[in-house]
Amino acid sequence: MLFEYKYKGFSGVKTTPKKTAMSFVPDAARSPTWFRGTVHQALPFREAISALHDVVVSDLRYTPKDREEYKRWVAEQEEVWLAEYMSRAADNKARIEEIRRELSEVYSRKQQLLKPFYTARQRYFDYLWKNNRDWWYVLDPVITVHPDEVFFECFSEDESTYARLSCGHEVFTQLDDFACGTTNIDYSAELYDEFQKIRTYRDTELTVDPQGFSVQTAEDEAHREVKIDLPDSWVRGFLQVSSAMNLPGYDIDLHPMDLHNICFKLRQRREKEGPRSLRFQLEPGEPVSIVFDPWGTVLECPRSTYHGHRTEEVRIWGRRRLHVLERLIPVAKSVKLKLLGYGMPSFWLVDLGDMQFTLGLSGWTANDWSKQGNFDLLAPRADVTPDISKKVLEELDKQWVASSQTLAQSLQLPHADVLGALSAATQAGLAIYDLSKEVWRARPLSREPLPLEKLRFENEREEKAMRLIGEAQVSVERGAQARVLRGRVHGNEVRVVIDLDERMVEGECTCNFHGQNKLRKGPCEHILATRMKAKRTS
Repeated sequence: MLFEYKYKGFSGVKTTPKKTAMSFVPDAARSPTWFRGTVHQALPFREAISALHDVVVSDLRYTPKDREEYKRWVAEQEEVWLAEYMSRAADNKARIEEIRRELSEVYSRKQQLLKPFYTARQRYFDYLWKNNRDWWYVLDPVITVHPDEVFFECFSEDESTYARLSCGHEVFTQLDDFACGTTNIDYSAELYDEFQKIRTYRDTELTVDPQGFSVQTAEDEAHREVKIDLPDSWVRGFLQVSSAMNLPGYDIDLHPMDLHNICFKLRQRREKEGPRSLRFQLEPGEPVSIVFDPWGTVLECPRSTYHGHRTEEVRIWGRRRLHVLERLIPVAKSVKLKLLGYGMPSFWLVDLGDMQFTLGLSGWTANDWSKQGNFDLLAPRADVTPDISKKVLEELDKQWVASSQTLAQSLQLPHADVLGALSAATQAGLAIYDLSKEVWRARPLSREPLPLEKLRFENEREEKAMRLIGEAQVSVERGAQARVLRGRVHGNEVRVVIDLDERMVEGECTCNFHGQNKLRKGPCEHILATRMKAKRTS
């Protein structure tokens, strides 16, 4: 998917003995969005914006060792080994020695001829990494200005980590005029080095430059165009995050020092074999215990409490991505952890006072948000008409930020319909769920509407579910807090629990797909068919 941006100049940081001025150049092709303020919490802001940078450049995908040089050596040695084997024949020994010398000379000349190429290639990559490191990145961060806060969003290159830094307007001692909206900002690796120069004895000024929206002509050379061709999976993964944020899970109040101890344990030892997981042992109202596999080491967290209602053990992978949060520990007030379940995503919310840093991790590093995380299928699935969706989105655009209850009251609509419309807006990249404040925010991800026919969340299993609805037999048991759906689909017994917010909180099926994956890869087609049939007959 091709994203096109138009920037007037470059983002930069100017440091003087009295002031550090950060100026971000926005995308001039989008609706005007600007902001200017003086940061009074300099150190927390420096650490948070640096942690955001670490997510932008993060790529923890397994990279096999480069064995090309070894393979070339083996190919050369095969001739030598064969010659040594044949040298047992005395009459051929002299001839073999002559051939060996000739081969040695040929291989030596080959290395000499190719050496400039290998050296130039390595110099090129070294130059990119040092001078144009942003060529290694995927997409410029997204910045959104709202009436109550400014927030940055980014997604890692390996598509497994999402980060969001929100700065309330209380962070700024001096706040000038601003225009609400969403835009992309020009970002380069050099900015990271400048961020490290932020100090408490210098004023720090944050500017999303309004001059980037000055009147321009088609031939204006001051505006440079940037085109980035992103894989569909990257965009789809970004859209999936908010769906996962809105799911029910296990909430833990984690003390910052316990987060430090987790990172410290991971720094102490490096595993050589699996499983490479963290197991959270949860007892209602009791301190949390964390088991580090494969060693079985137990970390007691006496200052961290689980607020659930039943005993659970939740296991997550991809734990070394937590090192992104190490810089935030000294300035953190508290940490809230939301676990969605066994092998499912987790969200780490770090409270920095008037700033919030949200880190979203997929179930494990190789399990990126788009390929294995069909969590939109678990989001509210209430059927809503286009007119209702349009009304809800227009009201959210008017208020910029609102809870689903507030929108339902303003529009005099059923709460389930509002949740369904917000879920559809999330999937279209027009809204985002703010997990820290539990509200919805208007945030169009791109200037042009996303090609939903290309990025549809309905996967192969949902297509199969549509065909299975006709033969699904479903009964509904209604309770005070949820309803239980029991069904039989294509010979499989199904049980689904739907809460009052139309979210699926439990699902069971006797099919092979569910037996192998549970809900880690989303619900199977039989669970989906049961839910769809119950909705149609209700």
